Amino acid sequence: MKLFCAKALTILVLIMVGLVEQGQGQVPGQTCGSTFFGALVQLIPCRAAVAPFSMVEPPLACCNAIKTLGQPCLCVLINGPPITGIDRNMALQLPGKCAANFEPCKSLSLSPC
Repeated sequence: MKLFCAKALTILVLIMVGLVEQGQGQVPGQTCGSTFFGALVQLIPCRAAVAPFSMVEPPLACCNAIKTLGQPCLCVLINGPPITGIDRNMALQLPGKCAANFEPCKSLSLSPC
């Protein structure tokens, strides 16, 4: 059973990477102009604000990055592979905290093995 679960997880990860590369989970008609890792690098100033249980407000550099990247890139990151040390719920709050009026991202939820 563990071997089946591991193979299924591997296939699921490959599918997720493909969806992330295509920009799934965004508002229709909008695309992210950055790669997953390119967008992630630009959001490094946000790291302290999205750490689990963080009480830190996003710094100006983070908010500027959020506004520059836009909603499509934020959705690519939120719906992409898990990122160690990042709380996705906290990341979803960044646009509101940064006064960036983005539409909510569509969630791509997966059920665990």
